[in-house]
Amino acid sequence: MRIRFYLLDASYEVSGRVPVIILWGVKDDGKRIVIKDDTFRPYFYVLPEEGYNPQDIANRIKLLSKGASPIIKVEVVDKKYYGRPVKAVRVVTMIPEYVREYREEVKRIKGVKEVLEADIRFAMRYLIDKDITPCTWYEVEVEGPFKEGKYRVEEVYRVKDGTFKKLDISLPPKLKVLAFDIEVYNPRGAPRHDKDPIIIVSLMNSEGEVKQLLAKDDAEKPDYDLIKEFIRYVHDYDPDIIVGYNSNGFDWPYLLQRSNVLGIQLDVGRVRGGIPRTSVYGHISVPGRLNVDLYNFAEEIPEVKIKSLEEVSDYLGIMKKSERVLIPWYELYKYWDDKSKRDILLKYARDDVVSTMGLAEKFLPFAMQLSSLTGLPLDQVGAASVGFRLEWYLMRAAYKFNELVPNRVERPYEPYRGAIVLEPERGVHENIAVLDFSAMYPNLMIKYNIGPDTFVYGECSEEECYIIPGLGYRFRKHPPGFYKMVLETLLKLRKKVREEMKKLPKDSPEYRVLDERQKALKVLANASYGYMGWVGARWYFREGAEAVTALGRETIRRAIDIAKSLGLK
Repeated sequence: MRIRFYLLDASYEVSGRVPVIILWGVKDDGKRIVIKDDTFRPYFYVLPEEGYNPQDIANRIKLLSKGASPIIKVEVVDKKYYGRPVKAVRVVTMIPEYVREYREEVKRIKGVKEVLEADIRFAMRYLIDKDITPCTWYEVEVEGPFKEGKYRVEEVYRVKDGTFKKLDISLPPKLKVLAFDIEVYNPRGAPRHDKDPIIIVSLMNSEGEVKQLLAKDDAEKPDYDLIKEFIRYVHDYDPDIIVGYNSNGFDWPYLLQRSNVLGIQLDVGRVRGGIPRTSVYGHISVPGRLNVDLYNFAEEIPEVKIKSLEEVSDYLGIMKKSERVLIPWYELYKYWDDKSKRDILLKYARDDVVSTMGLAEKFLPFAMQLSSLTGLPLDQVGAASVGFRLEWYLMRAAYKFNELVPNRVERPYEPYRGAIVLEPERGVHENIAVLDFSAMYPNLMIKYNIGPDTFVYGECSEEECYIIPGLGYRFRKHPPGFYKMVLETLLKLRKKVREEMKKLPKDSPEYRVLDERQKALKVLANASYGYMGWVGARWYFREGAEAVTALGRETIRRAIDIAKSLGLK
């Protein structure tokens, strides 16, 4: 049978020494489901040094096979590395955790230049290879449904045909969102999890219901029942997305620590017994649910200098500071101890969770489009930096272009000259002319074919290469480089989305979804130049970043000269 579903997240487990991909989703009938695939295997690539026979290296790799995770396939394949054709060895094993172990052993084989793509997480590897992304609708051939008690979902399926068909549906299903916020007793200043209980958990769901759970006065374990009730509420409401504000930094860690002190298993995921844990980019992963810390998105609002919940909510028009209760954090315990003031504390906590849900309504549509484009699940896409978001998009593109993904290498920071900055003329001005360059840096990268795979070390004629003024760097005109192909795709996609928006009413849900998508495309395209100069980038290329800023300065100077010739100051 074929089912249509909206992909939320991907994870994996090992069952009977076989890795099983777990896809979490929502079916088109609204049922929460799991789709399992036990046919996919972890792999990595080995790049031989020049002059060494790839098949000889492949034969030596086979000898490393271990019984706990045997090497089940070794083959020589044609790939590209920085645009140049290479012979690589593809090594396939059984258990994802053994990839790192094999990587270190393979490195020691004489004639091995690099081991590549051994650090790509298994579930992400699956999403890349299958060309599927979270927050997107798909159709797939499956077997089932089955019932499996370990998952808190309505149906479990097994992939029959591993081809996923992307559906042209822009709107997500009706997702359940739960906002939460905790208040902690803190008579000694910063709270200590071994001594200070949680006194309030405020909850608001996407149906608008607000609930507050309170600690018990004078109890030996004041927050024991509170945490138990929190767990029950999550099970009963069964949210797809849990949102908080600085929840990765405070709320979740404190809940986990207090649960540990009290001997409670904080079993709030969709896998029975799977408690939240710290995962990549410092986010807290809740099995089967998407935990989104909205603070990550607030950090990207440069206009707001103080990123407190009340300041960000006020700036975005969610809740004015003048209309909400404000209590200094170090005085919260006083409002709890003084029962005549406790209602004020409860109102403060309620305002916090209502503001958090308001921020979710502002941030989640954009975050979902970023997730759909980059392939990063919703709970990771906010926690990841702009550079990591773009990098995952580049990694997906590299797979389609048959390009090997470079390793991440630790490098010292290397400064380079940036953009031109003009000193403004003080005063109040009238008749202002504004000149805005449309995606200037991405378009410069496209026009001059800038990238590490097109860079020429040595001489190259003007007929064959673009020569960057002031730097002398040379970039091949043909064939198109990796960055050029990726950026052309991004800009074409954005143009297509904006054309589709013109056909829709501005107040329609479809228009709003497409508007968030074009914003996400813009963010990714504009991050490309900065990514090249980021020392943490896999495709780090300082010369490219320098070339783009040099061309940018030249372009702005030419625009200034033209403006002056027209009589503008």
